[in-house]
Amino acid sequence: MFHDILSTSQYLPYTTLALGSALALFLYPHSLTGTLSSNSRTVVKRNAALLPIYSLMLGLLALLGYMAIAAHVSLPKAYGSNAAVPALISQMFPSWFAGFAFAAISIGALVPAAIMSIAAANLFTRNIYRVYFRPHYSDREESNVAKITSLVVKFGALLFILFVPTTYIINFQLLGGILIIQTLPAVFLGLYSNWFNRGALIVGWAAGMISGIWMFIAANYSSVYMFNIGGQQFGIYSAVSSLVLNLVLVVIFTPIFRAAGMTSGKDNTRPADYEEEIPEKAEPLPEAMG
Repeated sequence: MFHDILSTSQYLPYTTLALGSALALFLYPHSLTGTLSSNSRTVVKRNAALLPIYSLMLGLLALLGYMAIAAHVSLPKAYGSNAAVPALISQMFPSWFAGFAFAAISIGALVPAAIMSIAAANLFTRNIYRVYFRPHYSDREESNVAKITSLVVKFGALLFILFVPTTYIINFQLLGGILIIQTLPAVFLGLYSNWFNRGALIVGWAAGMISGIWMFIAANYSSVYMFNIGGQQFGIYSAVSSLVLNLVLVVIFTPIFRAAGMTSGKDNTRPADYEEEIPEKAEPLPEAMG
């Protein structure tokens, strides 16, 4: 399949981009918020099992672009190919139905934006505002601060859309993946092992952040950085290469910090937090046994 769509030089960039995006997907705050607010691990398992259906629906939406090409849709000059689907709807359906479709597109854009802003507001309120500014605030104050923060995030996102050139939008999205994936050693690997020293995790995180941003800027605001090794160039998604540096430093500095007497901190989790409770089957009543 790669041979039909990509050139040989694009194999490695595409593969590392897919790997880095998959690793970063569940590290975003809105994903963690949805996971941690679930009623039980059964809900998480069920949603994870049904998630491929969502990806399949995204693939079906992508087919609308091919439909627009087949229908020879005239694209507006102001938006270009970004308006292919709305232009297809406007050309193929009556105005009343197109209005419903445009409203559905608007709602589809607003829902994930609302979830992300709520997640960002909760993170700020509970991890920054409460810890460093108002440790003993009331529930009402927490709710008010979260609402204001959510509104500020939405307004900032609107300014970003209006004033940032559209050519940078995708690359800034990928930059978000470069930044968020640096939390993988602490957040994801920390679920399976407490071997890592917290000081080493901070060093690795800082090195990954700095190197990822530097590669993004050095590549002219592109998420793929070209490495020159042995006279040959290899394009790698900056999130993957910076994550490798992050992990290497964590592994190196963990024994060094332990030898220097730096503690890893207190693990507040219990074995019961990682064990699933199996519901006991009810004993059949004597009458039911006949």
